[in-house]
Amino acid sequence: MKQFIAFLFLIGFLHPVMAEDGSRLWLSLPKENIRPTITSNKNTATIEVAVSELRKAWLGAPVVLNLQKNKETQALGEEGFVIRTSGGNHSGNGSAAQSIIITSCGEAGLLYGAFHLLRLQDTGADCSSLNITERPSYNIRILNHWDNLDRTIERGYAGRSLWIWDELPGTLSPRYEQYARANASIGINATVLNNVNASPQVLSADYLKKVQALADIFRPYHLKVYLAINFSSPAELGGLPTSDPLDKEVQKWWKAKVKEIYALVPDFGGFLVKANSEGLPGPQDFGRTHADGANMLADALKPYKGIVMWRAFVYSPGDEDRAKQAYQEFLPFDGKFRDNVIIQIKNGPVDFQPREPFSPLFGAMKQTPMMAEFQITQEYLGFSNHLCYLAPMWKECLDSDTYQLGEGSTIARMTNGALYKYPITAISGVANIGDDVNWCGHPFAQSNWYAFGRLAWNPQFTSEAIADEWIRQTFTSDPDFREPVKEMMMESREAIVDYMMPLGLHHLFAFGHHYGPEPWCNVPGARADWLPSYYHKADERGLGFDRSSTGSNATAQYNSPLCDTYDHLETCPENLLLWFHHTPWTYKMKSGRTLWDELCYTYDRGVQQTRKFQQVWDATAKYVDVQRFTEVQHKLRIQARDAVWWKDGCLLYFQQFSKRPIPYSIERPVHNLPDMMQYHIKISNHECPPYGFSK
Repeated sequence: MKQFIAFLFLIGFLHPVMAEDGSRLWLSLPKENIRPTITSNKNTATIEVAVSELRKAWLGAPVVLNLQKNKETQALGEEGFVIRTSGGNHSGNGSAAQSIIITSCGEAGLLYGAFHLLRLQDTGADCSSLNITERPSYNIRILNHWDNLDRTIERGYAGRSLWIWDELPGTLSPRYEQYARANASIGINATVLNNVNASPQVLSADYLKKVQALADIFRPYHLKVYLAINFSSPAELGGLPTSDPLDKEVQKWWKAKVKEIYALVPDFGGFLVKANSEGLPGPQDFGRTHADGANMLADALKPYKGIVMWRAFVYSPGDEDRAKQAYQEFLPFDGKFRDNVIIQIKNGPVDFQPREPFSPLFGAMKQTPMMAEFQITQEYLGFSNHLCYLAPMWKECLDSDTYQLGEGSTIARMTNGALYKYPITAISGVANIGDDVNWCGHPFAQSNWYAFGRLAWNPQFTSEAIADEWIRQTFTSDPDFREPVKEMMMESREAIVDYMMPLGLHHLFAFGHHYGPEPWCNVPGARADWLPSYYHKADERGLGFDRSSTGSNATAQYNSPLCDTYDHLETCPENLLLWFHHTPWTYKMKSGRTLWDELCYTYDRGVQQTRKFQQVWDATAKYVDVQRFTEVQHKLRIQARDAVWWKDGCLLYFQQFSKRPIPYSIERPVHNLPDMMQYHIKISNHECPPYGFSK
């Protein structure tokens, strides 16, 4: 008993911070009870939310929410806002003579302005003399939930779906409103409720009433509902003999269904469509084009100002390089889509790999709105077991120059209206949210939900600044915690690339669930482009996929000078070398090492980095509550173990081809390749394995 009491005393000494289960996310409430006066000149459901949030948490000068149309606010749009300090000598926060005025021409702008003011307070900003003007970079900032109607989540690793469909619309979980509040706090204004591998049933009358119940909860938080649809719904749900988009009865069915939706959800956003991809139905089943399918849906939505987000993630079995196919399929239809259609393009040309070059389609289409699709859930990045702060990865894409209109044609500027004045601008992220108490499975995975919202609001924000905001709001502003943890976050994605798929390697993961390394994977009957050997091309000569002009010529899909830079072994960035080139094992890298040695040292560097993360986190014990400290510590142990698994599996496998020794100055393998090739993780794609691997 004395030992137990001593243990509790030690835990309390090391962790003086009060218990925290992570459910509040980055939204804290201050301990102080003093609350200033909060008033507004108009009263709507959304403005009431803004007032309520300020009354709960704001500690500064009185705040006035001013819904007003003038030249300045109209230029910022209904989601933009102005925050200014008025009166007083501005010598201190909350002087009696001071007030803070948040002005917008839209109630959504007042909501976002209120949350921004609270963010300034929570991150320690000086609020005594404010003069802030903000507007979002994208019209639509949307989460894509890959949630199924049975509450499983494809590529979700934080429990089951938030949406308890069996209980809707009669029973409403309090988490629905908490979800909407969290999104509003970071400027996310739209959500797709269901999986892109959609069930037609979501469009049935019963399910639309459930969707209506969620939309009603979300509306005061300015969060619009969208649905992913199955293209064969007219046949499978409506009983028609066909779902041909040019069939008059099919068109009539979709118009009636859209009318039914808008009668229930008047601010419904529109449809997300995955068609003719990975076995899903689409217009090509009827000899029609992507443009035919998208335009038919767009015509049905147009009277209600709804939109179609048509995914460009399409590829077919065959001899053509999979990385080229989206470009080849969609470029011929540039300019042939309705003005309420936007093409949703994954950040890379294959599939959310730890590192990819940007999709060349971003630099090709000139007459069609495009939106980037990022993956917040960590399908290929260790699920919610691995700490991986994703803002640097997304910035890498958004800041990439396509050179379509010359230098400065970045993907951010190509998609946010800076270079092309399209009627729709949008950006999307595949959600990492489930019903776990802490929402995202890993306490640090919350930072990626937060970072997506902040970058969707303004892609010019830096990854470091976003991480700093999140740490201050979620943990503490103490620099002895904040600085080392921020550095850990900033290094985490690069560490994962190093210990999983460095130097441009990709698609080396296990078949099906995508957790762990299987460069040797060979599933009988599987398509070639679902297997790692299709991508790594390891042989006695070298390693990597030849996408140069001597290979698949994927480099030709990029604008000059990128096409030339990528095309030559000597000028290709080394972090993409094996993406674009089948490179000899003896090729001399910039470090002076051979490719083989560089590969070995890079894998080892990733392993050592994960151990550094453990050291950093263990030193934070006194700043973090016991529950979150222990959760992160446990996850980091799994990550360090998995990093060794990745290093050993990949190097021992590729050594069979290179026939070279692993440099003696790096950590020796602790596994045997024949044993590793027998390991099989038995999980479904919505679960997170608790340990590195099992037989």
